[in-house]
Amino acid sequence: MNSLRSWYRHPEFQLGFREMMAVAPGLSAWGLMTGVAMVKSGMNAVESVAMTLLVFAGSSQLAAIPLIASGAPILVILSTGFCVNLRFVVFSAHLRPYLMHLPRPVRLLVGYLTVDLSYVMFTRRFSAPPQGAAQKQAQLAYLVGGCVSNWLSWQGASLVGIALAHSVPMQWGLGFAGILALVGVCCSLASSRLRLASAGIAAAAAVAAFAMPFKLGIVVGIAAAVGLCLMIEEYTPASRRIS
Repeated sequence: MNSLRSWYRHPEFQLGFREMMAVAPGLSAWGLMTGVAMVKSGMNAVESVAMTLLVFAGSSQLAAIPLIASGAPILVILSTGFCVNLRFVVFSAHLRPYLMHLPRPVRLLVGYLTVDLSYVMFTRRFSAPPQGAAQKQAQLAYLVGGCVSNWLSWQGASLVGIALAHSVPMQWGLGFAGILALVGVCCSLASSRLRLASAGIAAAAAVAAFAMPFKLGIVVGIAAAVGLCLMIEEYTPASRRIS
């Protein structure tokens, strides 16, 4: 727990916070429209605030909102959120070597705070798990700095959206700015042929499966990219691998 108490003093925390703030405008626009969408779907202010603070998953919230508005069974709503967030299973498997030295309560907190962009920016900066105490502290500080920046940007904008729901037209389409922020960061990560191939496979599979219910196209895209890239690494000689 000592490393967690001192993260905010670490230079890597400040760096992670600043780098996430660079994409905060897009995230804030997405959060704003999510807050508006919750209220306009029929949820009251208390329910909307509870959802944004407890769920804290934009794509899952946006997938669940229409189901809540239509009175869908709770099992269908939970299943939809589960399917949309299955990508975090992949994130968790990748982050396991980085975080298993932490106590369980800290891992749970980091799991709650970590989202797509904070995961992407963290793995871009640190390509390998920590080897010593100093590296462990630095990596945790950077991850928490990015997560805190993301959480504040999202929650602040979402709460503003809830408060001003009847003043912000859905036609503004501000949520698209959040998608652009994700696309920009993902493009910066496409630094090798294998990563380009995995991005292309995921995009093609997700588009092909777009009509699937519960936004399962996202899961299909992730599964296709992971599966085919693992096959490439397994059956291609090391001297001929694309990297």
